[in-house]
Amino acid sequence: MSQPVLETNIPGLDSKRGKVRDIYDLGDRFLMISTDRISAFDWILPSAIPDKGRVLTKISEFWFDKLDIPNHLLTMDVAKVDLPEGTDTDALHGRSMVVKKCKVVPIECVVRGYLVGSGWKEYQVEGTVCGIELPDGMQMASQLSTPIFTPATKEDSGHDINISFERMVDIVGEDTARELRDRSIEIYRRGAEYARTRGIIIADTKFEWGWHEGELILIDEVLTPDSSRFWPTETYQVGESPRSYDKQFVRDWLETTDWDKNSKPPELPEDIVTNTRAKYIEAYEVLTGQSFEWK
Repeated sequence: MSQPVLETNIPGLDSKRGKVRDIYDLGDRFLMISTDRISAFDWILPSAIPDKGRVLTKISEFWFDKLDIPNHLLTMDVAKVDLPEGTDTDALHGRSMVVKKCKVVPIECVVRGYLVGSGWKEYQVEGTVCGIELPDGMQMASQLSTPIFTPATKEDSGHDINISFERMVDIVGEDTARELRDRSIEIYRRGAEYARTRGIIIADTKFEWGWHEGELILIDEVLTPDSSRFWPTETYQVGESPRSYDKQFVRDWLETTDWDKNSKPPELPEDIVTNTRAKYIEAYEVLTGQSFEWK
């Protein structure tokens, strides 16, 4: 099993560290690295999931190719990048993307196709999801008659904040808001339709977009188990909390502990780490039909 990568360190380059990704400034491009860090309840956990970053990177690469839409990926070959002496390039292989520099749109473009998570909680009280009215009598994990777009602000720390489409218009302008909404829903539909043929339900997802040379292009990751809920179709039942390929497995374990979510999270037991790694790899293999191999 590969060693988990909690930190990356490329000497001499400006960088920004996110919950999962580290981004290095290459001048005219960025180097985006998916680490093996895992977050839950707005905390980076002290344990990492070996190969998680490589799985997410390979899934994003698969979708960028499959969907054939304008995106930020230039190459995944770190050997094509002139990195400073002393850089541990072995640790970067398979988890790195060289990407275009973009002006990031400050909106998380969330598309929901099923009633679950915070949407289900809101629906039980208000009959709505992010203020959008839904029919009476729906159950947990019910499929929506049509996917809905529920934007949120991008926050550097803590929860992203759900906003109305009207508020999104105030932030980015009406034409841009409509384009982001329509393109996000269309990409979700296409991705979900394909995934269904592979035995996976994509219940919801979030996209990030950026401006590059006057064009809105897809950035960051796309339709991965970290940005989406993946459910196996064979075990899906309306009215039940579905089995999941994503990090819900980790969240569920944390909920069994006495952690108060306001202090340093506990270490994950070895079996939780092993089983979570297996879920990520299973998601990749089922989705793509390819074996995940890394040495």
